[in-house]
Amino acid sequence: MKFVLTKSTWVFLALALAYLALAVFVTNSYYQLILTLVLIWAAFGLSWNILSGYTGLISFGHASFFGIGAFATVLAQIYLSISPWIMVFISGFIGVAVALVIGLPTFRLRGHYFALSMLAYPLAFMYVFLWLGFPEVSVPHVRDNPAAYMQFSDGRIYTLIAMVFLICVVLVSRAIESSRFGMALIAIKQNEAAAEAAGIDALRWKLKAIALSGAIAAMAGSLYAIVILVITPQSVFGMLVSAQALTVAMFGGVGTLWGPLIGAGFLIPVAEILHAELGNVLPGIQGVVYGLAIVILITLAPEGVYWKVRDWVRKARAPQADRSPAEAGSGTSEIAPTEGPPRAIAPEIVLDVRNMSKNFGGLSAVQDVSFQVNQGMILGIIGPNGAGKTTLFNLLNGFQVPTAGEVLVNGTDMARRKPHELCRAGVGRTFQVMRPFTRMSVRDNVRVGAYVRAATEAEAADIAADALTQVGLLPIADRLAGELSTRDLRLMELARALAGGPHILLLDETLAGLGRDESADVVEVIKRLSASGITIVIIEHTMHAMVHLVDRFLVLDHGQVIMEGPPAQVTKDPRVIEAYLGKKWRANAED
Repeated sequence: MKFVLTKSTWVFLALALAYLALAVFVTNSYYQLILTLVLIWAAFGLSWNILSGYTGLISFGHASFFGIGAFATVLAQIYLSISPWIMVFISGFIGVAVALVIGLPTFRLRGHYFALSMLAYPLAFMYVFLWLGFPEVSVPHVRDNPAAYMQFSDGRIYTLIAMVFLICVVLVSRAIESSRFGMALIAIKQNEAAAEAAGIDALRWKLKAIALSGAIAAMAGSLYAIVILVITPQSVFGMLVSAQALTVAMFGGVGTLWGPLIGAGFLIPVAEILHAELGNVLPGIQGVVYGLAIVILITLAPEGVYWKVRDWVRKARAPQADRSPAEAGSGTSEIAPTEGPPRAIAPEIVLDVRNMSKNFGGLSAVQDVSFQVNQGMILGIIGPNGAGKTTLFNLLNGFQVPTAGEVLVNGTDMARRKPHELCRAGVGRTFQVMRPFTRMSVRDNVRVGAYVRAATEAEAADIAADALTQVGLLPIADRLAGELSTRDLRLMELARALAGGPHILLLDETLAGLGRDESADVVEVIKRLSASGITIVIIEHTMHAMVHLVDRFLVLDHGQVIMEGPPAQVTKDPRVIEAYLGKKWRANAED
């Protein structure tokens, strides 16, 4: 990760200095405590954001790391006389270890199963510490040289320490956002399958995220224990602790460093002041505040305050940037009809599929399929709906494991490898249902695909620019992917696959949803890629385009190959006409 002081970072540093200037004039000990807690909870929210905000895996269990850091710091001072100055950092390493132990089994789960399983860990820790005989522990008071044990009579020093910690966490978060670490996590969040197909090892990146997140959360818990002085298992492992991390991040906006800062700056003072004023009348008022915040958030700004404001700003500026429908596809206007030498089909076999089968229980989706693809060939796979075409593609690039068979890529069997491994081996993939990273720009979508072979960010940017040029999208590279037309999305997915440097491209219904002129644009790009030596395997239902595009057809029906050959032969075969093309095709062909 590279630390870059951007404009937003300078804005934060200016606000941090203003915050410290305010803290200098606060002499009331309770308000000093609130100022410090805002910073600690903001750092804790940022730690949650590194995992859940960027990957989309909602964690209800971040109190595990927070509580471990708190108890480790207090118990180390009680039993080993280790200073909190040291334990803050040791707690970070403990947080990493706990995070990896939790992450390895839990990342096998998805969605609400992941969220609920994370909830179990802090509850388990809470009962373990109660069972060990620690219903309440206090930080020992040190009379001789208390500063060596981070004990000060002036509460403003704690605010300064917490601010230094928060600044470090913000700089780390900013570095993540601007690096391939953050890009990989955001890609996983928006579409994990597309990220894997682009060469991202999702498990490895998620383990890195939870390790870093756990370290920061444990350090925040360590500081919290030092400031509060007395902790209980319920106060550091309880549901409210995880809820605070989640709520401050979601209220401000997940997936951005400003989200937890906004959430903590607003919610923590409100909750703490209400607790002080009304806690004796309404016990648990803090939980009420967080609950109301979530209800209001879901109603008015589901993605958080930051994203809501940003979208308003973008809409306000949109009239100047809007384009007419005729201009909307201008990104592809530079695509010229293919000229030059014809496709070169080399004798080398780059893809050799042998006896491929896939069973789902008693259903055979793919049955003993075998075929070969030469370098530079365009192979079209056709067949009726349910014939097993997409299942075959999923077997070819690792999204499903075959029951039997081999997939030889340049002579190496890759049948049971993961998608990111196949991407590294030179197999690119697009999807029938488009899978853009909608919150990213077109350029960043394609840059994610370049990471599989780029050593630096500059190299990834150059590769992405070249891929966008090949498909004609460079003029609109800075637009958000969520704003693109269907044609431009199809071309963007193609560019993302190209950025990985594939020598084999698997195109799953790339022309789906396109009009005649739009299909012609995409077909021209595919022809040009094939002419450059890339081998292409394409599934498509638009037969009039396919017969002029492919070199050979492979026809599937009920998971079996019923015909393979050149277009002129396949389109006249009675079995193909009966199973797929229909009688109208025969009549038109005879005319």
